[in-house]
Amino acid sequence: MKKEELVAQIKLKKTFLCVGLDPDVDKMPKYILDEEDPIFEFNREIIDATAEYCIGFKPNNAFYEAYGLSGVESLEKTIKYIKLNYPAHFLIADAKRGDIGNTSTMYAKAYFKRLEADAITVAPYMGSDSVKPFLAFENKWAIILGLTSNEGSADFQQLKVGNEELYLNVIRTCASWGTDQNMMFVVGATKAQMLDDIRKIIPDHFLLVPGVGAQGGSLEEVCKYGMNKDIGLIVNASRNIIYAGNGKDFAKKAAEEAKKIADQMKPFLNGKVSA
Repeated sequence: MKKEELVAQIKLKKTFLCVGLDPDVDKMPKYILDEEDPIFEFNREIIDATAEYCIGFKPNNAFYEAYGLSGVESLEKTIKYIKLNYPAHFLIADAKRGDIGNTSTMYAKAYFKRLEADAITVAPYMGSDSVKPFLAFENKWAIILGLTSNEGSADFQQLKVGNEELYLNVIRTCASWGTDQNMMFVVGATKAQMLDDIRKIIPDHFLLVPGVGAQGGSLEEVCKYGMNKDIGLIVNASRNIIYAGNGKDFAKKAAEEAKKIADQMKPFLNGKVSA
C-alpha cells in the first residue's frame, strides 16, 4: 500500500484506528471454542464488526505461534480473509523481526510475498543490514521499533548516548536508510510527550502508536505531540476492543468500543489531513 492510499483511507473513513488481533483462547467466549478453528472464527467476527471503524488490522504473531501449526494456519486464514474482504485496510504483521542479510530477506518474503502483509514490525538492534532487506519490496513498509510503551524501554532506549537518548539516535539513523514512503516507527502512547522531539527528526513519517486504552496512553496527548499534516498516526488498540465482551455479543461489544475510539479521533481529523 502506498502512503497516499493510506492517507486517503484516513480521510475517507475519518479514523486512524488499527485493531490489534491478539487472540487468546482463555479470554474468548466459551461457545466459540467449539468451532473447528476458534481463533479464525473469533478473528473473523471481530474483523467484520470493527472494519468500518478502523483503517487497519494488526495480528500479533505470538498469539498464533503459541498454538503451534494450527495457530499459524489460523493466522494465514485471518490474513487471507482480510485481504479478500477488506483489501483497502492496512495489514500489519506484528512479528518484530530483525536479523542480518539473507535471514531478513527470507522474513520479508514470508510476510510480504506469502502472506501479502502491507507492513511488518522490525527490531533495528542489529543495524542496517537487518532493516534494509525489508525496504527492498515495493509498496511495503518496515515499521521500526523506535520508543516502545513498556516500562522496560527505560533499560536501553532512554539511555543517554552523547547528548541525546538512544531512541532518538536509532530513529535518526534508521530514517536515513529509507523514506517516509516505506518506513514507519513504533512510538508508544505512554511516551506521548517525547513525540515532540521525535517529530523534529521525522516530521513526515507515519507512527504506529500502541498503548492507548488498556496501557493507559492518552489519545489527546498522542495527537497533540505526534500529529502532522497527513495525520501521520496509526493508533493501535487490541485488548480493550477485542475483549470488550465475552458473551455471544462479543463482536457487537468490540464494534461499540472501536466506534467509541473512532469517534474520539474525529475532532483531531478536522482540518488536519491535507487534500
